[in-house]
This record gives sequence, C-alpha cells and structure tokens, in this order.
Amino acid sequence: MLALANQKGGVGKTTTAVNLAAALAARYKILLIDLDPQGNASTGLGVNRATRRTGTYAMLVEGRPLAEVARPTPIPNLSIVPADPDLAGGELELVDLEGREHRLRRALEGVNGYDWVILDCPPSLGLLTLNALVAAHSVLVPLQAEFYALEGVSQITQTIERVRRALNPRLALEGIALTMFDRRNNLSEAVESDVRQHFGAKVFDTIIPRNVRVSEAPSHGLPVTIYDIRSPGAQAYIALAAELLRRNRA
Repeated sequence: MLALANQKGGVGKTTTAVNLAAALAARYKILLIDLDPQGNASTGLGVNRATRRTGTYAMLVEGRPLAEVARPTPIPNLSIVPADPDLAGGELELVDLEGREHRLRRALEGVNGYDWVILDCPPSLGLLTLNALVAAHSVLVPLQAEFYALEGVSQITQTIERVRRALNPRLALEGIALTMFDRRNNLSEAVESDVRQHFGAKVFDTIIPRNVRVSEAPSHGLPVTIYDIRSPGAQAYIALAAELLRRNRA
C-alpha cells in the first residue's frame, strides 16, 4: 500500500498518483483511493462529480465496506474509491470518531483482489493524510523542482518518522520523485543536486518533466499514459512505475 503525500500543494502529487496507477495497471490490479476533498484524482480518471454519491467519506466516516464504494475506471485493471462530496467535511467529523487515525487501515483490512493500493493524500497533514500514513506500507513524495522544495520534503519526512514511531512501525519512505522538471531552468538542476545530496538513493532516477500533454490529460478524464502515450510526460511516468517495481523486487 503506497501513499503519495506532500503537504505542499501544486507539486504534481495527484498527477503522479493517477499516472503511476495507470502505468502499473498495464500489468497489475490497482486500487486508487482519492483522499483529497478536491477530488482531482477522481476527475482525472473520468469519474463525473455528479456520480460520486459514495466514496472515501462513506468508507471512512460511515463505515461502508470497500466493495460498496470502489468502482471501475475506463482503464482496465484500475479501480477507484472516489472523493465523494461529503469528504470536505470528513476531516472535522473524523475528530470525534473512535480510532480516528485507524479508520482507513481498518477499512482496508483483508482487502484482496488488488496487487497495489495507492492513496492520494490531500495537500495537508490533517487526519485524512494521517489515516493514509497509518494504513500505508510506504510513502512516495512528489517534489516540484523549485526553491522551497527541500523545506517541504523535510517536513513530510519528519512526519513519516513520527507516524512510524507512534502509530505505524512498518511505514517507510519509498522515495522522492522530482516533478515538473525544466532542464532549461538552472534552478531545477540546482534543486535536483541538493535533493540528491540530502537523500541519496531515496531519490528516484526517473524525473518527470514539465509537459503540456500531462496538463491537458485531466480535462479529458484520462491519465497522460492513455491520452498521449508517446509524450515525454507519459514515458516518464511509465519509467517511474518500472523503477518503483524494480525497487520493490530488490
């Protein structure tokens, strides 16, 4: 179970979750759980807002079973638990629930039929993200190659360590993936150098470039790996999925 988390917004987290899930679905059965009240992962996989009657909120707060809230997507082998409309208030309602940090882990206990479960977290460190970190085996941190990058990644890695000590001893940092990378920009190269110096082998070799096709794909309800598989962005996400699989076989 892999969580994608970064408390900083606009770093390509949801884009990475959707496209990584789609790339892995070429070979494996994948479940993507949209924990972000904005619901962008659901939109990016063609789930119309008008049809999101039951989803993550129903599972976490109302205790609906996974089988009731998961649904297929247009991508073979890829299912999603969408962000239903009530999820925006779910953070507040979770506060008063028993075992509030463990709701997602309990909902997914004994889940079978999927090779990978991918959790798309909101851009904050509230109870929805905490539920993901308590349920997950590892965390992938998408990191935009920009000035404040290291500050943001140090915060999420500290959070991972606190959760590991207090709530989920198995939780590990899967790795850091550089996103929105522009090789024409000296700052991108400088950020890459700094991140690799600080985190070494935890930084994926694969870098996700800035690519207009990646930006266009969600408006069509498709991952870029389906929208335009030949584009540099699609090829980078396919390479990232392959690198993730190699790391997990090692």
